[in-house]
Order: sequence, then structure tokens, then C-alpha cells
Amino acid sequence: MSVKPIAMLGDARLRLKGEPVDSFGKYLGGLLDDLADTMRDAPGVGLAAPQLGEALRACVIEVQDHLYELVNPKIVRSSGDDTDLEGCLSIPGYVAYVTRREKVWVVAQDRRGRTYKVAGSGLLGRALQHELDHLDGKLYIDYLESMDDLIAVGEGDDDEESASGDDGPSEGAIREATHALA
Repeated sequence: MSVKPIAMLGDARLRLKGEPVDSFGKYLGGLLDDLADTMRDAPGVGLAAPQLGEALRACVIEVQDHLYELVNPKIVRSSGDDTDLEGCLSIPGYVAYVTRREKVWVVAQDRRGRTYKVAGSGLLGRALQHELDHLDGKLYIDYLESMDDLIAVGEGDDDEESASGDDGPSEGAIREATHALA
């Protein structure tokens, strides 16, 4: 297992645009393995190469025990709108409501350079859009009207079953969103 440090908000590498991958060899395979190991250790549902300081267009997403390795991914179609809580491993302790497309169709390459397609809605659709944003140097907070829209997530709370009150999402919903994306 090769768990790497994740770049945090304020690290300039998060704002770099990923360069297209044109070499599908040992280095790329190692990077994809590091992304998956680091994402699982965090834990998260996705992680993009810029979050490990690599300005390459590569990311991983794992939803319902299926690992997607996406190299040079591109959204080719989308439909509908969906607003839900979203978090990021590079911005720990906070979530926010973000509106994204309800369903997306993505064309990508695998670690060997073979082209494939994936369609996603729900968590997978949101994760696809979130990770592809990372490859363009964009973070979910860029969609917010104000940083006041961020919702703080309590870390290390003694009572993990408590709710945040009637004014906002439950602690469980916030925790799920925080772990949902990278």
C-alpha cells in the first residue's frame, strides 16, 4: 500500500490544470495505485492526481465496490440538475450544497490506454463531476456564492449519533457527504 499526503486548500498544486496523459506505462499504473490506496485510506470515494501534487489528467472513483480508473476523462453529455451536500478530502471539516448535473456521460481511458465510457447519476455522477473539476484546477467551493455557505463538520465528536438540529442536515448526512468525494 502506498498512501500519499493529500494536498490541502491553499496548496497551489490544487489549481493546476492536469496535462493530458500520453504514456500508459509503469509510472501511470503506480500513480493510479497510489490514488486508490490514498483514497481508501482517507477514506473517500474519489481522488484526482492534482490532489497528490501530480498535474496529470488521471483520477480514481470507487462507488459500490467498483473502482473506476479514469485517464484523460471528458464529459461528453449531461442532463438535469441535482443539488446535494458535497465535501472534499482537500478541504476537510466542511461540506456545502452544490448544484451539479443529475446525470453525466464520460469517455475516458484505462491504465492501458483503452477508451471506455461510463454513465453516472447519484453519487457516481456527482463524483465524476467533482474529480473532473479537480483535473481542471477547480474545487467545489468555486460553485458557492460565499464561503459562508460552507457547513462545518464536527471532528472527533463524542456523540456520533447526534443530529445537527432542525436548522440543517443531520450529522450522518454531513459525514456521508464529507466522505463521499475527494
